[in-house]
Amino acid sequence: MLNIGKVLGGLFMAAAGLAALLVVGWGTANLSEGNLQISGFIFLLILSAPLIAGLGGAGLFLFLRGRAEEAQLAEVAKERKLLNMIETRGEVRIADAALELDVPRDVVQQYVYDLVGKGLFSGYINWDEGVLYARQARLLREQGTCPNCGGQLELAGKGVVRCPYCGTEIFL
Repeated sequence: MLNIGKVLGGLFMAAAGLAALLVVGWGTANLSEGNLQISGFIFLLILSAPLIAGLGGAGLFLFLRGRAEEAQLAEVAKERKLLNMIETRGEVRIADAALELDVPRDVVQQYVYDLVGKGLFSGYINWDEGVLYARQARLLREQGTCPNCGGQLELAGKGVVRCPYCGTEIFL
């Protein structure tokens, strides 16, 4: 996917560099031919400096912002990949997900909680076994029991419920 911020930033910085080269080149050429005095050349530099600095500053800002957006999009892509892995396979070992996504285990946990918070994932996780399970939230609410140990759960709303018997976390 093309990152417009980085592209525009690069174009603005290139325009600033080109403008600086043109001003200095034109001024130097006219100075050497005797058509421009040194005071006029300095005046030209002073007048063109805000334009060049503005173009360069805007370009740098857009470029850096584009890089930050690119990093955010990469995280979103990894979350999407994790969600697809869980939903298509039904169950995924956390270690396998971490290897496939090339992130540490705690980052996988952070992705899961983020997906739950966004309402995109419902299922459960057994931290002792290190396995994520995809499960319809409706089924978990209807059963009212822990999918791991069968213990009775008190489901009170949306979010994360921890089984008081085995510690399994259920995401609704």
